[in-house]
Amino acid sequence: MKIIVGLGNPGKRYQRTRHNAGFMGIDELARSLHVDIAQKKNDALLVKTRIDMVETVLAKPQTFMNDSGRAVAGIFRAAYAVISDLTVIHDELDLPIGSIRVKIGGGHGGHNGLRSLIEHLGSSDFTRVRIGIGRPEPGIDAADYVLRPFLPDELKPISEAVIKAREAVLAIILEGPVKAMNTFNQK
Repeated sequence: MKIIVGLGNPGKRYQRTRHNAGFMGIDELARSLHVDIAQKKNDALLVKTRIDMVETVLAKPQTFMNDSGRAVAGIFRAAYAVISDLTVIHDELDLPIGSIRVKIGGGHGGHNGLRSLIEHLGSSDFTRVRIGIGRPEPGIDAADYVLRPFLPDELKPISEAVIKAREAVLAIILEGPVKAMNTFNQK
């Protein structure tokens, strides 16, 4: 079983903010698979589906970003999963808006959602699909920036990045994360 988690904050207030790029990626994946992420379980909204013949859980933790690990750990225990079965879609300040990168393992880089996952799972060796949201202008606090909605001229590049993130997740599941990295991390 593969577990695909999108990181974000629940509620309408945060729906179109930069920090919810992970939720946007999961929603795009669910839309393309014609499934609804509606079941509430383990502090998350989730759905079980199949991608090709691979049983897969799509999940959006409802615990807020800083406590995402608690929800993901619950999903993990229920699925008897191993860390290599987990792929996390999340926003990334260190990438230009509209770009994506696939990465296996690594630290949290100051991302509180990743920090929570690593703490609750006891490992950072999961695959990540990082959606670039760009850095704030000098003088703007990063914590404020990630909670702001995308600007009108950023909507097209972020929409394209979300579609690329969906394709990267499908490649990870069907071809493996290394092949996905080789495909999606090219400049």
